[in-house]
Amino acid sequence: MSAKELVKEFYDVDLANDASVVPNFFHKDCELHWTSSQGFALLKYNDILDFFKGTRESYESIRFEFTHLFEADSKVVARYTLFGNTIEDPDSEIIIAHFITIWKVKENKLYRGYEISQQADENNSESLKSYTERNI
Repeated sequence: MSAKELVKEFYDVDLANDASVVPNFFHKDCELHWTSSQGFALLKYNDILDFFKGTRESYESIRFEFTHLFEADSKVVARYTLFGNTIEDPDSEIIIAHFITIWKVKENKLYRGYEISQQADENNSESLKSYTERNI
């Protein structure tokens, strides 16, 4: 499986309900370097386990909509929007955030991630329009 196929498969999994996501997709020595509006976080394997446990406790479902997905050697760049249905309001899907992530794959697992996220602005039509382009 190519690095791009692995990354796409990861984002296609039911992340809100599948407890096997981390063992199935993340390398034991993985690191996710994540910069968000909350600041910088370095997540290692156990931190990622905890993160997805929290996701499963908070969301009924989540999905990703890609604008870009490029591969070069063992690296994949993904630009996408994250949508979710919270446990409190499972019938209403909300836009959570926009992301750009660079993944490095090692031994057919996600090994290094360099991620930037920004809370989605549903009131800015220009911003939303920029996420309608598809380069996959």
